[in-house]
Amino acid sequence: MRRRWWALPCAALVLTGIAPGAAAEQAPVQVRDGRSQPVFTADPVRETVWVETGLDGDGDGVVDRVAADVVRPSGTDRPVPVIMDASPYYSCCGRGNESELKTYDEQGRPVGFPQFYDNYFVPRGYATVLVDLSGTNRSEGCVDVGGASDITSAKAVVDWLNGRAPGFDAPSGGGPVEAGWSTGDVGMIGKSYDGTIANGVAATGVEGLRTIVPIGAISSWYDYYRSDGVSFGFNPSGLARTVEEGGRPDCGPAKQELDAGSPANGDVTPMWTERDYVPNADRVTASVFAVHGLGDLNVKTLHLGQWWDALAERDVPRKLWLSQTGHVDPFDFRRAEWVETLHAWFDHWLLGVDNGITEEPAASVERAPDVWADEPTWSGELAKDTVLHPREDGLGTQPGSGTASFTDDPSLDEYDWAADPDQPSPARALFSTAPLTSDVRIAGTGSVTVTATPSTPTAHLSAMLVDYGPATTRDYLGRGEGIRTLQTESCWGENRPGDDACYFDTEATTTDVDFEIIARGWADLANHESLSEERPLEPGEPQTMTFRLATTDHVVPAGHRLALIIGGTDSAFIVAPRQPGEIGLDLSATSVTLPVVGELPALTAAGPDKPSVRPERVPARPDVQLNRDVLPGS
Repeated sequence: MRRRWWALPCAALVLTGIAPGAAAEQAPVQVRDGRSQPVFTADPVRETVWVETGLDGDGDGVVDRVAADVVRPSGTDRPVPVIMDASPYYSCCGRGNESELKTYDEQGRPVGFPQFYDNYFVPRGYATVLVDLSGTNRSEGCVDVGGASDITSAKAVVDWLNGRAPGFDAPSGGGPVEAGWSTGDVGMIGKSYDGTIANGVAATGVEGLRTIVPIGAISSWYDYYRSDGVSFGFNPSGLARTVEEGGRPDCGPAKQELDAGSPANGDVTPMWTERDYVPNADRVTASVFAVHGLGDLNVKTLHLGQWWDALAERDVPRKLWLSQTGHVDPFDFRRAEWVETLHAWFDHWLLGVDNGITEEPAASVERAPDVWADEPTWSGELAKDTVLHPREDGLGTQPGSGTASFTDDPSLDEYDWAADPDQPSPARALFSTAPLTSDVRIAGTGSVTVTATPSTPTAHLSAMLVDYGPATTRDYLGRGEGIRTLQTESCWGENRPGDDACYFDTEATTTDVDFEIIARGWADLANHESLSEERPLEPGEPQTMTFRLATTDHVVPAGHRLALIIGGTDSAFIVAPRQPGEIGLDLSATSVTLPVVGELPALTAAGPDKPSVRPERVPARPDVQLNRDVLPGS
């Protein structure tokens, strides 16, 4: 166990009136107004340590080592905590809005550290450690997309920082290196794949991991590639080859295992189960500061919702930001507030500073572009499940009767279905309320139950919840997913040769819409009995299935209509079944369960006249290349 100097009373850390220089640098940290101060001004130590993982992923008979690039304060003999970002993207794709890569000098020593963490936090008494996941950049082994190799890559470095794993000064051979400069206290941070690794490492319960900050992160890899029995049309082996920069020749068996474990029919397999971190949330001892875009159609909000719910059951200390953006880092949609809040968060959990961050509002939700609402506890934890029923006359609180039907047309998608609610369509069934008499807030993860009768042996289903009415939102479906990069720059921390702290500023992009899809879900009716084994459907025989909608936090304003749309193949997301056909719905046995905050106003169905709201501008559809996670800037 590392010695933690911050166990002393916090008042002892407040060293005011110390001039910069050697005396200040010998102090563990200087705190003023609840924040650590940039007193470590000398050039930091930069080094690479290769840490043994205990695995031999590439099958060469030698234990794999992963490269951990370290930058830490110089001129102090006091141990420091660590901010760590473990990523597969440091050489293939880059990190942040400017797709920064790691750089090295002629001797191979690290120079350029992507993003602002080192520039800002090292002068304040932290080390920053950027880890190349196994099989990427300068690390040995093979990528396994969220499996044992990926997670062990990062966990091994946490163990090394705590004196439990061997480190060396070379990728093979070399001399041993210990992290005597480390307190052993680690905070993991990262967006997308990086934040996913933070989730996975936290789910191991590794000692020394004090906090994680997952941003737009995956909690179950099955739910990234599949949804309740249907496929999104891509497999993890493609991502592995990308981050390995084409695929390493000795990693073929690892790719074969990925392909074998991800069948196209969308069944849950042991490979997917291994990569689901939610069941192990009870092992998490780290605090969690989660950030997610409500418009994120890459790492969908279901990942945040199911992870958050599991952590809530464990009563893990946690904080949440929900933006209107897509797959965007908070540094690029709320920069100053993000740096300030992150600073206070790390100071508390890694330096032991009693700065009140845990007494501040636990949740912050963007209600309109750049308009944020804070609350002491995220209301998604307090919402009550409310069941609504599709009826022949619309959507209401009382069960319906009769039937509805649609024909699966794989050339259409959710925006085709939603665009003309006042017009009948053979490709979907639409059920709407009358205009709401008061606001309705839906916060959390809902579900849809259908009793469907297919006309063929295969049937895929899509469902969506739609807010019909005019609004101005962030343009999360646009090119920047809700932001625009400007030509001006702002600087966050110390500039160093080859590693500056300045980044292009951004601003919100907005769009006027007449409807917004606020939650989606997809399923294969053949998996109605089990997600592990699909069974051929008997044409003409009804089957009942419940499947999940994505997590949301959305206020449907008074005067707007709330609608449920059920269709077949949503071509923006899922692949079509082998034999698309007609699907009938038994309305008396079909419903949608929504997490409603507060009281639900009296709802009336739309009546015989369907909503007469036709969008003046249909939002741009998501990029057909939905696996944006492998692209630069992810």
